[in-house]
Amino acid sequence: MNKNIGLIDVDGKNFPNLALMKLSAHHKKQGDNVSFAISGEYDILYYSKVFTFTKEPLNLLISGKEIIKGGTGYKNNAILSDEIEHISPDYSLYNTEHAYGFLTRGCIRKCPWCIVPEKEGSLRANADISEFIGEYSTAILMDNNVLASSFGLSQIEKIIDMKIKIDFNQGLDARVIAENEDIAKLLGRVKWLRPLRMACDTIGSMESIEKATSFLRNHGAVPRQYFVYVLVKDIPDAMERIEFLRKLKLDPFAQPYIDFEGGLPDKRLKQFARWVNCRQLRNVSWEDYKYGANYKK
Repeated sequence: MNKNIGLIDVDGKNFPNLALMKLSAHHKKQGDNVSFAISGEYDILYYSKVFTFTKEPLNLLISGKEIIKGGTGYKNNAILSDEIEHISPDYSLYNTEHAYGFLTRGCIRKCPWCIVPEKEGSLRANADISEFIGEYSTAILMDNNVLASSFGLSQIEKIIDMKIKIDFNQGLDARVIAENEDIAKLLGRVKWLRPLRMACDTIGSMESIEKATSFLRNHGAVPRQYFVYVLVKDIPDAMERIEFLRKLKLDPFAQPYIDFEGGLPDKRLKQFARWVNCRQLRNVSWEDYKYGANYKK
């Protein structure tokens, strides 16, 4: 007997939830009825949550005989079975314009603010691009450190040969690029869907960012812009990195630190991030913006 499957994207539908797309594909393959849960009783309700601070929707019109919750936001490290993990996602669920997937899982780094080492473990191969590209010619790749993987590099070669436009939306490790100019040469052959992303989360990473940027530019890896994430825990420390990146003509994007245990970022960190990220404020000093002088909403 076919089951009635309900899906709940706790974070909203602003970004396609890969786990839900795979679960949908799996259940549809079994002949089950699958939809986002709106009302009624379901045989199975799947809740998926990425962010710890996102609150579950309260809907008294929904019930499930079996309720399964997963995702980083629930602080559990539940993983999909191999059968579901390696199924081509049901892109119709979000009417996506691009394919989504992981070529690799895990990371070689152990950054204290990052959940990836705990959740995914050491860096390893995950999937060939052909496993999830479907009929698309563009892909959003969510790898955490693809450049540190020989399998990941071979997949980039394959993607280049297939003429697929890509975006590594979690960023690329500048330290790996700085250590191996051949990787910059490889990235110079990539068709970029969106800006090339890196991260400058500590003062110590600035040298690698500068060297990697030089290599990338020399080898023609020039998408619309270079986009550099800046983790903000201490404002003076972050300010030094912001000013450094702007001198290199890079585009910093400040991200306030959020404790994985829950809660929201400090208000002053959020204010600083708004000041950094809003182009209209480039001519307003942080001191003026911080205290409200010469600034009108």
